[in-house]
Amino acid sequence: MGDTPYIKTIEQARDFIKKVKVCTVFQSEKTEHTSLYEHVDYPKKQPGESGWGERIGVVWAWKNQLPAEYPTEIYYGKIKSGLAVLMDLEYVRDVHFPIAYVDIKKQDSLTQFVYDKITEEPWDTTSLRKTVVQETGCTKGQFDKALKNLQITMNIVRLNDAQIERDTWVPFKEVYLDIWQRHVTNAGQGN
Repeated sequence: MGDTPYIKTIEQARDFIKKVKVCTVFQSEKTEHTSLYEHVDYPKKQPGESGWGERIGVVWAWKNQLPAEYPTEIYYGKIKSGLAVLMDLEYVRDVHFPIAYVDIKKQDSLTQFVYDKITEEPWDTTSLRKTVVQETGCTKGQFDKALKNLQITMNIVRLNDAQIERDTWVPFKEVYLDIWQRHVTNAGQGN
């Protein structure tokens, strides 16, 4: 692969993720994983340029498009460090899920409350945060930590729909029931 950015198409991005198995969306010192950002061959933001710059814009769009266009191949989620990642779905099924999954019953009460809301219906982050803060009196930071924890522990996922602009959350088992049933005892019991 080398250090020279070479990815110019979403298909090349898919192939890259399948090859490396796990990559962060953006570069980070917090992980040993490579990032999609550093391999995408689009210009970085130039001095004086407004907005994000072309490379960040492409990577930001692809983080949603990849799992939507390749739902049986690419997974979007968060890892223990809290970083957003794209993963090969076979890797999720065979390696990542069994290591990362933590039963919702072992989570704190706020995390369980947020999860219960999401099991009732899909929620976008902004609406869910407003409702949970209002109903529980938690802070924005406490809510954000609970939502991130639900992603890290494989209890929720972002809905794979490129047409939905806001991150919208559903239970992991609604999107990846086969993985859930393979690894979770008594799958389907309880919500």
